[in-house]
Amino acid sequence: MKSKNLKILLLVTVVVLVGFTSCRTENQSNETMMVMKEKQISYSNKNHALDNNDNFSPDDKYLCYDTRGTVFNDNIGNCKTIEKIELSTSSETVLYHPESITGEQAAPGVGAVSWHPSENKVIFIHGPGLDEVEERGYYGFTNRTAVEVSADGKGAVIKVDMRDVAIDRATIQGSQRGGTHRHEYSRNGKRIGFTYDDFLNANCERTIGYMEPGKAAPEGYTHFFAVLLKPAEKGKSKPGEIEKAYGDSWADPAGTMRAFVGKVRTENGVDYQTDLFVADIPESVEITTAFSGNGDEYPEPPEGIKIRRLTHSGKVEGIVRGSFDGKMIAYLSPDSKEVLQVFVVNSNGSDLSADETLQPRQLSTLNSNASAPRWHPEKNWLFLLSNGNIAAICAEPGNNFGKTFRLTRDARKREELVLSNDGNSLAYTILKASRTKNETREFRQIFLLELDWNKISKSIK
Repeated sequence: MKSKNLKILLLVTVVVLVGFTSCRTENQSNETMMVMKEKQISYSNKNHALDNNDNFSPDDKYLCYDTRGTVFNDNIGNCKTIEKIELSTSSETVLYHPESITGEQAAPGVGAVSWHPSENKVIFIHGPGLDEVEERGYYGFTNRTAVEVSADGKGAVIKVDMRDVAIDRATIQGSQRGGTHRHEYSRNGKRIGFTYDDFLNANCERTIGYMEPGKAAPEGYTHFFAVLLKPAEKGKSKPGEIEKAYGDSWADPAGTMRAFVGKVRTENGVDYQTDLFVADIPESVEITTAFSGNGDEYPEPPEGIKIRRLTHSGKVEGIVRGSFDGKMIAYLSPDSKEVLQVFVVNSNGSDLSADETLQPRQLSTLNSNASAPRWHPEKNWLFLLSNGNIAAICAEPGNNFGKTFRLTRDARKREELVLSNDGNSLAYTILKASRTKNETREFRQIFLLELDWNKISKSIK
């Protein structure tokens, strides 16, 4: 009788446990649903593109965005304005409003805006002005520079990097010869990182670079330009050489490590892989030792730059991100089921390291692809998008590593995830239908989700 009662008790216990764990979604042992409140911030009939940049103002009271796709198509060349929105009131302010041409070919092209980490100014792409189109052509990857404007809405433009595409002489020292993009301030504000496409040498694919302000900058501009990597020419690389560098961001607060994805030739000399790399830029590096190039020669990095390879899996994707303290780097790579997951690796580590603590570890265990990973500014936590929803994942070493909280649960398609400087708010965009004078169409609107850290902390213990 006792044996029979014991069997019944065990059966009931199993049923209860199964019922409890089944309320968790994907990884039953490591994932919890914790829906948090979100609210719509923007409502105007225009697109509000965050572009997964650094969009929060230093005091977290505003977000900056561009309005690409509002007129004609999603090409940045057709973007009309750079703007900011006040989170408490939804009041919108135009920060920069250039003349523009709309159409398949367009100018000047403005967009991909980011806020300075401590100053009241923003940086963004700027293509050729209307008065330059005849000489320079229309907006394109190899036809753009960076400009800054004050975030007070007065619209005064500061030219950051000079573009010089002369072929009959050496390139002006400290200038670029094509187009810079995705301009990102280091967290101390001293350096600007970017992707770069060269106009004069079409045989080279995209690479990465950085800029520093100073007296050595070309006249009329604030910053000195340099590439961090001279890519091998397309189709001519040797095993282990990088033909393309992209998906880059600062891996540390001081701007001494630029992490990126490298398209590299495999050992068989035929195929390619995409892996995680780091460009080391010690503070002692003198940027003016860079070679800016000429009509025949591609630019060269400054003396003292070192490139390190952290993975050899051949399947790294997305924009890689450094943790708040610069100790870890997050990247996307498929798991055994070909689902994109977040992996983390020590910024001084490698998958070839004999020390297991320096090797990559899979952080997420999702059923649908992860995207847009962003680190908390003070904690070992990551936020990401998966199937249009937001998840928070603990990256703290120990028993809670990989612990996942689903913060939203619906059919909305959230995109362009960004994190506030205090780590308490997430901003993102959702396409919302709106009625205009002539039609009903969708506009990209900004939403905000407030993080309840007390709730998370209680659940994590």
